[in-house]
Amino acid sequence: MRFLPGLLLLLAAGSPAMQTLFQSPDEGWQVYTSAQAPDGKCLCTAVIPVQGSCSRDLRSHQLRQLMEKVQNISQSMEVLDLRTYRDLQYVRNTEALMKGLDSRLKVAAESQKSLNAKSFQELKDKMTELLPLMPVLDQYKSDTRLIVHLKEEVRNLSGSLLAIQEEMGAYDYEELQQRVLMLEARLHACMQKLGCGKLTGVSNPITIRASGSRFGSWMTDTMTPSADTRVWYMDGYYKGRRVLEFRTLNDFVTGQNFVQHLLPHPWAGTGHVVYNGSLYYNKYQSNIAVKYHFRSRSVLVQRSLAGAGYNNTFPYSWGGFSDIDFMVDENGLWAVYTTNQNAGNIVVSRVDPQTLEVLRSWDTGYPKRSAGESFMICGTLYVTNSHLAGAKIYFAYYTNTSTYEYTDIPFHNQYSHISMLDYNPRERVLYTWNNGHQVIYNVTLFHVIKTSGEL
Repeated sequence: MRFLPGLLLLLAAGSPAMQTLFQSPDEGWQVYTSAQAPDGKCLCTAVIPVQGSCSRDLRSHQLRQLMEKVQNISQSMEVLDLRTYRDLQYVRNTEALMKGLDSRLKVAAESQKSLNAKSFQELKDKMTELLPLMPVLDQYKSDTRLIVHLKEEVRNLSGSLLAIQEEMGAYDYEELQQRVLMLEARLHACMQKLGCGKLTGVSNPITIRASGSRFGSWMTDTMTPSADTRVWYMDGYYKGRRVLEFRTLNDFVTGQNFVQHLLPHPWAGTGHVVYNGSLYYNKYQSNIAVKYHFRSRSVLVQRSLAGAGYNNTFPYSWGGFSDIDFMVDENGLWAVYTTNQNAGNIVVSRVDPQTLEVLRSWDTGYPKRSAGESFMICGTLYVTNSHLAGAKIYFAYYTNTSTYEYTDIPFHNQYSHISMLDYNPRERVLYTWNNGHQVIYNVTLFHVIKTSGEL
């Protein structure tokens, strides 16, 4: 399971209040007392950082910078040593030449009569042989300035190390790092136990890329191991057949390293989902669900969703043939649509991913044409009240109790026109296509669990 920033755990623990190890979630795991439950147990909040461990710790960042400076100084010293050795050898080789020239000059000074044209030419030749010594001496001057600069750098490094040592105080850095790693491991274990939670917040949007038309969909596999970072990209909302598969998210950002799949049947809408290596989508101008397997490049099964509207009969508020919307959460594969029998209200159906058979359906009572988009988290359907700017998550339907409630969860629609919104339970993020921008949102889920012992 991959954890992302903003995921919130409320842990009902019997242990005393925990002390915050870091100043902010960006620097590491943050654990602190939030409230006290009616039974007297402590409710603790743990905020998972952008990156785990001490990789974002300020002191770690400072030490890495110092190590880079030391490495640069070391390389400069090696170059300086090699150049000095080379120049010294050259000076030694010219020592005999300089002594010979010195003796000739003394003789010429003592007896100017002996200085004829021939001897004068010999002196000029000796002087010419010494001319290459001039740039060597100039290099020595430059190296002297470099040595002064390196000396100043070493002095600054010593001061920085002393400041870090004073800041760390009595804590041994390795011991502190081990404590954080232990805390991280415990919180990961808690996450494995948590399973599901209730949506309480959505982060600000994170734009991954700007590409394609105004409408489309993009996604990663909602079931495969987290090591699989392939990204699928489907531009447009009807009659499309081309699916691009990028090897990694970075390849998707740069638009490189992709393969193309040509679907045997065109799609309708943007409510597609990739689940366990297969693409589930609505066949154009029909209420037929199609399961396309990427590895074999073939349709494994297709089945009609009985009574489901299609061809813009019951779309979301933005239209776009969005009558049928497939989605995946922690409980499996779902289809969201509506029928004439349900008077245009949203129907949520559990679907068998192997056969595409509807296992069970719920009538939410919420008119689909009034919904901007929707997504499933932990068996709960969350509905936005608009696809335009100012949208918020307005309605939630709980399939485990067949009940609903109206919510008021802010949702920043940065580019003003969302045509695809899906939750990925493996990554616990929302994927959106927003007016030609591929965007993700982190989610905050509310959990209460009982733990034994201290964190």
